[in-house]
Parts: sequence; C-alpha cells; structure tokens
Amino acid sequence: MTSLSPSDIAAIVEGRHGNPFAVLGVHAGDKGLIARAFIPGAESVETLTFGGKSIGMLSRIDDAGLFEGKISIRKARPLRYRCANAQAEWLSGDPYSFGPVLGPMDDYYIGEGSHLRLFDKLGAHKIVHEGVHGVHFAVWAPNARRVSVVGSFNHWNGARHAMRLRRDTGIWEIFIPDIGEDEPYKFEIVAKDRKTLPLKADPFGQRAELRPANASITTAPLAHDWGDQAHRAFWQQADIRRQPLSIYEVHAGSWQRGPNGDFLSWDELADRLIPYVVDMGFTHIELLPISEHPYDPSWGYQPIGMFAPTARFGRPEGFARFVDGCHRAGIGVILDWVPAHFPVDEHGLAQFDGTALYEHADPRKGFHPDWQTAIYNFGRREVIAYLVNNALYWAEKFHIDGLRVDAVASMLYLDYSRKAGEWIPNAKGGRENLEAVSFLQQMNRELYGRYPGVMTIAEESTSWPKVSHPVHEGGLGFGFKWNMGFMNDTLRYMARDPVHRRHHHDDIRFGLHYAFSENFVLPLSHDEVVHGKGSLLAKMPGDDWQKFANLRAYYALMWGHPGKKLLFMGQEFAQRSEWSEARALDWYLRDAPAHEGVRRLVRDLNQLYRGRPALHARDCEGEGFRWIVADDAANSVFVWERRAPGEKPIVVATNLTPVPRPDYALRLPQGGLWREVVNSDAAAYGGAGMGNGGSVTADADGHVRLMLPPLSTIMLEPA
Repeated sequence: MTSLSPSDIAAIVEGRHGNPFAVLGVHAGDKGLIARAFIPGAESVETLTFGGKSIGMLSRIDDAGLFEGKISIRKARPLRYRCANAQAEWLSGDPYSFGPVLGPMDDYYIGEGSHLRLFDKLGAHKIVHEGVHGVHFAVWAPNARRVSVVGSFNHWNGARHAMRLRRDTGIWEIFIPDIGEDEPYKFEIVAKDRKTLPLKADPFGQRAELRPANASITTAPLAHDWGDQAHRAFWQQADIRRQPLSIYEVHAGSWQRGPNGDFLSWDELADRLIPYVVDMGFTHIELLPISEHPYDPSWGYQPIGMFAPTARFGRPEGFARFVDGCHRAGIGVILDWVPAHFPVDEHGLAQFDGTALYEHADPRKGFHPDWQTAIYNFGRREVIAYLVNNALYWAEKFHIDGLRVDAVASMLYLDYSRKAGEWIPNAKGGRENLEAVSFLQQMNRELYGRYPGVMTIAEESTSWPKVSHPVHEGGLGFGFKWNMGFMNDTLRYMARDPVHRRHHHDDIRFGLHYAFSENFVLPLSHDEVVHGKGSLLAKMPGDDWQKFANLRAYYALMWGHPGKKLLFMGQEFAQRSEWSEARALDWYLRDAPAHEGVRRLVRDLNQLYRGRPALHARDCEGEGFRWIVADDAANSVFVWERRAPGEKPIVVATNLTPVPRPDYALRLPQGGLWREVVNSDAAAYGGAGMGNGGSVTADADGHVRLMLPPLSTIMLEPA
C-alpha cells in the first residue's frame, strides 16, 4: 500500500501536481527510504545507484506508470532505474533524486536584476551535478502553475519532467541526468487559468532547430581554441574614435549562395568572405541579425532565439570559427542587435507564462504598430537583465567587436509611430521613454565596463541629444551613432539632375553644422536598397556613364567626409538590382569594366582612408575639418581639408556637374607639390581619365589651378 493520496497520484500522472519534488524521488518511509518514479510505458522498474548497484524493485501503484518501493540505502542519493516492458529494456535517471543547481546567491542577484551571468544559469546547460552527467534546465515563468521540459527524450510528455519552482524569483529548474547535446526541447507551461499554452522555445536557448522547426536544442558548452589575442589586445588599447572604421554590411544568407541556391555554412562563408573583405580594405564586417528567427524576409530583425546563432549557417561553433577567422585576418565583427521588439509567434516570448511577461500588457506601450511586434517591458528588471545579459553573451562567448543596436528611436519615444491617444506619457508627462533610456545606459555601461574594445553603435534617426556621449555625462553611452541625416541629405542631392544641384547646395553642406555633435558612422545601409528604393546605382541620374560617374564621385566624397564609413554589400561593385534576401548578389557584374571599376575605387578608398590619419584620426572632432570652398553653388563644387595633428593634410575636391572645370582656382593649405592620390574619374575606375597628371604645384601661398573632372571627386596630399 502506498501512503500517497488518490489526489496526489492523479495529479502526478495527469501532470498537474504543484510540487512533484515532494512526491517523486527519494523520501522517508515507515522503515527507511522509499523511491517513487513516474515512468509511462514501463512494466517493471528496478532501482539502481549511479554506480550500477541494485537497491530494490519498485511496485506499480498506478497503471499510468507510477511506481513506488523500498530502497536499501541509508542516505538519499541520485537514482537510476532499469525499466522494462515486453518490447524493450532501458535505463532512466531520476531527476527528482537530485537537489537544485541554482543557489541562494543566484536568487539574490536574479531578484534584484543584477545577475550578469544569466546565460550560464538559465536555459539548458550540460553539467556534472552531484557527480552525474546531464542537462540542467532553468526558465523564468513566475505566473505559471506548472512548467515542464518536453522533448524526444520523454516523448514530449509534460507530465514526465515537471520542474521545481524557486518562488522568490519565479525561476523553474530541473536537472535531467543521462541526456546530452543534440536533444530538441521546449517548455510546456500551464498558465494560472490551468490552460496549457503552446509549447515555448527556450528564451536562453543557445542552439535552435532550422526553420520551419522551432524547438531549442541542447548543446555542449562552446568549445573553440581562440587565436585572436592580438586582435583583441589592439582594440582594448585603441581610442576607437581615432581609428579607421570602414564597415562592410552583410546579410549572411544572400552575400553568396551555394551551387543549388542553398545557404553557405559559416566555414564556407569564412573561406569566401574573409579574403574578399581583406582585399577590399574594410576594417569590419557588420552582420544583419544572426540570432534565430522564424521568417527569412524579416532579415533577422524579428528574432526569437536571442542567444542562438541561427541554424541556417550551421552550429554555434561554426560562428565562433568565423569570428576567430575574421580576427586573425585583422577584421572586426559587428552584430546587428534587436532589443527593441520581438515577434509574437506562439513559440516565442509573447504571453510566455500566460501573462505579459517580457512585453507590456497595455498595447499602447507593448505593441508596435509598424512591425506588428511586441515591445519589451523596459521597466521590468528581469527583462532588462535578459537583454543586458544577451549583449554580454555575444561579447564573451563569441568575441564580437560591437553591437549595432537597431531601432533605437522607436525605443526612446513613447509616441513613436503613434497618433494622439495611442500612447501613454511618462511620469513627467513627456513623450520620452525613460525606462528605455535607463536600459540603454545600463547596457552600454555594463558592456563597455566588462569588455573594453567592444563598441556599440546606435541606429537613431532623430536629434536625441548625447546618444554617443558617456552615461556619466548624461549620454546614452553608445560609442557611435548612425548619421541618418548625412545619408538622407546626400542621397537626395545625388538623385537630382546635376542641372538642379546648384539650388540644393545645402544638402551637402548642412551636415557639417552637426557633424561633430556625435561620434558618427556614415551609413549607406541595406535600408537604402530595398522596398522599391532600388540600388545606389539606380538612384543616380543620367545615362549609364553618368550614373557610374555620379556613384564614384559620391563614394569618394563620402570617404573624404568626416565620419566612419559603412557600405552595404553589393554596392561596392554597383549592384544594379534592388537587394533581395532570397538570392545571391549579382557577382557576374564584376565582369563588366564599369562595375569592376567601382569596386577598385572602393578598395583604393579604403586603403587610403586607413593609411592616412588625416582622413580618420579626427573623424569625430571639428579640428579635423576645414572648408576651402563651400559657397560655389553655381558650379556645384565643394572643396575641404581633412587633417590630424602632426600628419599631412588631405584636400578633397568634388565637382558634381558633368562639366569639366579645367582651370579651377583655389588655395591649398600650403605651397609646393601636391600629389593626386585619388581621382574617381581615372580610367582604371571606368572614368574618362581627366585629371591633373598625378600632381599639381601650388605657389608659396598655396594658390593653385586644378582640373576638376566632370562628376568626380579628387583628393590631394603634399608630396
């Protein structure tokens, strides 16, 4: 006879017991210890120690698979069962015979929202616990009645591995012995109203199935022998604002494809992309979001597995090899990171435990009307800890060099994309999202404090003050901010017929009024070549020759302009068609001299930018820029000087009409011989070959007469 009540038995076999650890596992009986186990499908169960010693047979006390019996040990210890039925025999470790893995200090730091190692504590981790190998699962679901781990190891039966609730934190945990990596799993959650929710993927899962499947997968701790010590040591010591940053923005799924149109693996991508980027002279690769996401056309900007590198390109170890390969070749890796919102797919974070847990319950704060996504609750410390830990995770586990934070403007303003009455003012009556501000400051403070050399870049499209200023000075704490104004103004200018450009001279000049108010990156990103906008080449006016000339002049202007550089893949060889994530870039275009000429120009601009401190060392400071000719609207000519202390200056001159200026007078910073180090009209780049024969000589006061080729930018430096 069992001492269990019928209600306890029914609750266990039906998976609705509030505390299965009080029933299953090892417990005191009338005369010694007894064991109880719920093993559906078993007909006989023998109890073993993990050393293999038999310590008793259990009797079936319910036909659903509940067993109980005396065991011949004096002290509770982990148990394993030898199970059998008419078809098979198998071993099953007893998770209910183990104590908890998380401890009181975890509870303390989790409770106050300051735990900065959550990625080692929550989720699924292969560990040795009480001398036994297995996987520890932990998940935050404070409002659930029951949480179970389900997977192929328990036939997706939520009654099998119901978890232990740590009431102070709302964390559920269980250690399951005898399972290892490569096991698909999800969490089965019963909400307060006793309804079983759709199965949930692990918010902290570090590996996931390939879409359309969406389970999390157990994985071993990341094992990679890193060889990037020199790369990391350099950036830890460098003043990144005074280093050349030329970023190649890449969508990993469409840069190139395999012969059958399939995705390249991380190793295949490394073999092709890294040498190409090195040859092109870029300093960094920025990857569109690679966290697991269900929908390819989202480009990764609607992630569900924030801790899992997407399965599209292989295992997490492959991504580690890719980053390490980049670093060994001197290339940094920046990830697009999306803490602003998340999709509402039923296996994700939305209504995770039957309540608005990660998101705001009120749709005026918790639902994004543009993207039909949920917005994180930045006022909840557990949510902040989740996101901050994710930022730290990529820096620690994968050695990434930076995070480009997406959609910052949408986070900063409560009325973003909302009409009157559709948003809730802050406590001071304003439109600023003070909770999001606090989160961004905390994220930047923790990331910069723990990982010197890692940068953050804000995609922020408004005039919010001090985005890239330190937190202790009242800033958001980012290292850099995308200069959306430069991109909008200059592209608008370049799209005009040159005959009309004289009337829009300020489209080029205006950005210099604020160019040093932030640490800017000049972005020609994926956003400018999708959704009917066409490629950068397609934006340029005129016939084909003029389109290429305009684009070359524009690139050289941008590389000579204050600010770090970013260019989306394909635009370096003047991709003609609009970008699509569903196919590879049009690499065959490189066979055409005009396209290959643009690529050669971008490569040479990168090399010049990196090799001349005048072009990069004062990108973020006004002392690095001086207008020489700013008011020649009639000829659409601009000339300026770039400089850095103790370095040769560079003069940039651009003529944005198709009319050659063969005798253009201006005054250079000094007299003597000046070399023409860049001419976007050079024949090698597909131009007409007009120029200054490689050099010009200024008189003692710097006065000189230049040939300014049509639709071109040239750069000069003292010989």
